[in-house]
Amino acid sequence: MADPAPNHHASETEAREVAEAAREKEWDRRSFAKALFEGRFNLDLIHPMPEPDPEDEERARPFLEELQAYAEEHIDGDAIDREGHVPQKVLDDLAEMGVFGMKIPREYGGLDFTQTSYMKALQVIASCDGSLGAFVSAHQSIGVPGPLIKFGTEEQKERYLPRLARGELSAFALTEPNVGSDPANLSTFAELSEDGEHWVLNGEKLWCTNGPRADIIIVMARTPAPEGRSRKPISAFVVETAWEGVETKHVSDFMGLRGLSNGVLTFTDVKVPKENLVWGEGKGLKLALITLNTGRLALPAFCSAAAKASMEICREWASERVQWGRPVGKHDAVAQMLGTMAADAFALEAVVDLTGAMADSGDFDIRLEAAIAKLWGTETGWDLVNDAMQIRGGRGYETHDSLLRRGETPYPVERWLRDMRINTIFEGSSEIMRLFIAREAVDKHFSVAGDLVDPKASLGAKAKALVQAGLFYAWWYPTRFLGFSGFKYGEFDALAPHLRYVDRTSRKLARATFHAMVRFGPKLEHRQAVLGRVVDIGAELFVMTAVAVKAHQMLEKDASDGSPRTLADLYCRQARRRIQDRFDHLFDNDDVATYTVAQEMLAGRYAWMEEGIVSTRIYKERLAEHLAAHDQVERADPTTERGAEGRPTADREPVGAD
Repeated sequence: MADPAPNHHASETEAREVAEAAREKEWDRRSFAKALFEGRFNLDLIHPMPEPDPEDEERARPFLEELQAYAEEHIDGDAIDREGHVPQKVLDDLAEMGVFGMKIPREYGGLDFTQTSYMKALQVIASCDGSLGAFVSAHQSIGVPGPLIKFGTEEQKERYLPRLARGELSAFALTEPNVGSDPANLSTFAELSEDGEHWVLNGEKLWCTNGPRADIIIVMARTPAPEGRSRKPISAFVVETAWEGVETKHVSDFMGLRGLSNGVLTFTDVKVPKENLVWGEGKGLKLALITLNTGRLALPAFCSAAAKASMEICREWASERVQWGRPVGKHDAVAQMLGTMAADAFALEAVVDLTGAMADSGDFDIRLEAAIAKLWGTETGWDLVNDAMQIRGGRGYETHDSLLRRGETPYPVERWLRDMRINTIFEGSSEIMRLFIAREAVDKHFSVAGDLVDPKASLGAKAKALVQAGLFYAWWYPTRFLGFSGFKYGEFDALAPHLRYVDRTSRKLARATFHAMVRFGPKLEHRQAVLGRVVDIGAELFVMTAVAVKAHQMLEKDASDGSPRTLADLYCRQARRRIQDRFDHLFDNDDVATYTVAQEMLAGRYAWMEEGIVSTRIYKERLAEHLAAHDQVERADPTTERGAEGRPTADREPVGAD
């Protein structure tokens, strides 16, 4: 067995360097959001919104109709949740329909749909069951098809894409027990065999969605360091789960998405053909980040589906449920939630439509837009479903099966709440998304004055950066005050004031970001609460623009219905209040006091608060007992190979079996 990479915790500096090395350094295409953070409101980039190809829409229409009919008849999300399993028959039917090849080019057997049509299909599937939505999106959004379409060789595409289009399931394996959002601790390792014909792969991957039932997966692994360097780069490999040495060690169960196929995969001396290296040595992490730029868009699509369903249920329930002599929707406390729900659901759809159109156009670098859509969309989606639970009350908390048994409409709000919670963690937690967006948002400042805030830069480099920054900011800073938007955007009618607000507030945001850099210097990267407020302001400005553009587009098609304008106006009104609050607390806040208490808590100063309960240490004791019992079983029968969940491998169904 090859020696794996040492299992050590990387230093903060090393972790930052690994992440920085994997960044896309250039902005070769336009970015509306990047300009927004820099104080430039380039509305003409997205208005009019990029139009989809009518031919592509026409091709997708019958497919979407067939998919919706099948979903209504054959996808039972409550049964999947109850049994913790997506039936193989459903996966086979979807494969026959072409669902697993939606984004694969037609020359390889796929449907070659646009991102917009793909997200519409995900909404249909996710509205029935989140687990099945995760199957489909993990397969195509971040699984093998995406990386191969972007970076694979023609031989790799011809060998694997037809199989994937036919329904062989794919997965993406990056996370490890010591690796979540910090890839510097990656320990899975691959090295070339002595004859140079294959790679030998060893390691373990955690929380690999689709992994236990997948046929073909992308695995991120360290490869030997180039001569003269100490850090082992991260590379990407296509691995087939049928190969010797690939094993599902454990199948994980979760609070929600109970039908999800997710678990721990181990790789023991797996022979990977040398031609299965994707893009080249050391490019694995960058491949993953680029793939996620569009892959993340699946999550706001899921959230939009949940928002639509929440609206439908709450509209009916709040109209019919009478308390204190009035329908509950007439009571102001509930009406406030309903109004916000409608406005936020419209905003979610606007963001999904805009980011999908931007991805399809090919003219944009959407790394920031996709990250904002994921961050804002998943947090808003969670709030929406949480409010739906509150509005439904006890019937929201009661399970589908229990409601059905006692003769009530079995709306699965409780299941939706459990399923939705993971979205703020999947594919980059909200906290990581804010850091990612913040880094990209200040990229211009780092390119100009990065050495001034880099503690490793030499005095000469700092002096040069000081001159360069002085010249740049002498022009840049005053222009962040200049700009007149008093009579602009008149075609938006009642929404024009909101776009004027976005215009001038983008300049204010740019100034505030610069002030934060000057105030905190190199310590800014540790002031994550401050950076989070900057990001949230930018996200709100982006969403405000999206809702105005969508409402305008809808009104051009049907001016008789002013409801899109009403929803867009309400969203923008509420967003402006949130933005002002974040500006008010950008520097005047309790961040330092809160951080101090947190560190004192970690040091045990407040341990006295933990008295009076049964200590959670009992769970550590239970783990020790479990491990001891497991060890005894292994010693009693050392020849027994153990598979997923500790079952003998001979008794397990083959990977992919129903």
